[in-house]
Amino acid sequence: MKSSCGTRFTFLVLYLFAVQCVYAGSFHKDVKIHWGDGRGKIHDNEGKLLSLSLDKTSGSGFQSNQEFLYGKAEVQMKLVPGNSAGTVTTFYLKSHGATWDEVDFEFLGNISGHPYTLHTNVYTKGLGDKEQQFHLWFDPTAGFHTYCITWNPQRIIFTVDGIPIREEFKNSESIGIHFPKSQPMRVYASLWEAEHWATRGGLEKTDWSKAPFTAYYRNYNVEGCVWANGKSSCPAKSHWFTKKLGKGGMNKVKWAQRKYMVYNYCTDKKRFPQGVPAVCT
Repeated sequence: MKSSCGTRFTFLVLYLFAVQCVYAGSFHKDVKIHWGDGRGKIHDNEGKLLSLSLDKTSGSGFQSNQEFLYGKAEVQMKLVPGNSAGTVTTFYLKSHGATWDEVDFEFLGNISGHPYTLHTNVYTKGLGDKEQQFHLWFDPTAGFHTYCITWNPQRIIFTVDGIPIREEFKNSESIGIHFPKSQPMRVYASLWEAEHWATRGGLEKTDWSKAPFTAYYRNYNVEGCVWANGKSSCPAKSHWFTKKLGKGGMNKVKWAQRKYMVYNYCTDKKRFPQGVPAVCT
C-alpha cells in the first residue's frame, strides 16, 4: 500500500504540472486596443487588467492579434455600475466580410436598480436571428465573473461562471443549417452606445451626466487553432476541441433557462408565424 505521504507528493506533482500547463493570456501581447482614442487602457505590467470607457464622443474596444478557426475564448468582466441605460458591453468572436460568422455575448445596460440583460446570438454567413436573453443570477457590476465561448467543429457552447446557459448550437449542416466552420474569427470586446434599442427597446436613454462609463476585463485567455497563411494550427489534445454537454451540463442549461431566460427565439411564434427556425427542432 502506498503511504499517505507518497500519495500527497504524487498529487502535488500532478497539481503543479497542471498549473504549469495552463496558458495565461496577456492584454499586452495578445490584443490590440483598436479604437477609442485612449479610452481603452491596460492597467498593469503583466497585462491582466484592461478597461474600456464610453463618453458622449466615443466608446472603445479591443481585438485579438490572432485569428482562430475554432477555439475557447474566456475573460472575466465587471460591468458598468449604476445607471448604464443605453450602453452595450461586449465579448464576442467575428470573421470578416459581408457573409461573416459571429458568436456574441452582449450586455445591455439598464437604469439603476434594474438588471442587465445578457444577449447571446450566433451569426452564420451574415445571418443572425438566434437570440436568447437572460437576467443573471448575480450582480455583474459588483465583481468579476467569467464568460466563455467554446467553438469546436461540432458545437458552440456559452458558459457563465462555468454554467452553460444555452443548449449547444450544434453543427447541423446535414439538414441544411449553416455552421461557422470555414471563416477564421478574431476575439473582440467593446463598450458602446445604443440608446435607440438597448434598454427597453430604446425607451430608456443614456444619462450622459454619468459618463464616462467604464467596464473592466481581466484574465483574458484564448486557447485555439491559430489561423495563419491560409491554414489553422491546433494545440494537441485540447479538451475544448471535442467538448460537449453531458446530462449534467444539460441539466444546468435547463436550470438557467427555467429561472433566468427572458427571451428565446425558438419559442417566438409571433416573430416566426410560419414556424420556428429548423435549428430549434
